[in-house]
Amino acid sequence: MLKILFWDGNGLCLFTKRLDQGGFVWPVMAGFEGSITLTPAQLAMLIEGIDWRAPERVWKPALAG
Repeated sequence: MLKILFWDGNGLCLFTKRLDQGGFVWPVMAGFEGSITLTPAQLAMLIEGIDWRAPERVWKPALAG
């Protein structure tokens, strides 16, 4: 499960997402601060379940429509 706290200037928003299959690909932490800085593109791929190191979907639906 992915949980994101976001400050929109007026209050905090909590965003959660759980993948049915596969998992989220996390970047390696560089320091000991306990936080990771992501680019907007990396965050979008993380939320969609795409490996941002090699952009390819982790899971594809078997049937659409």
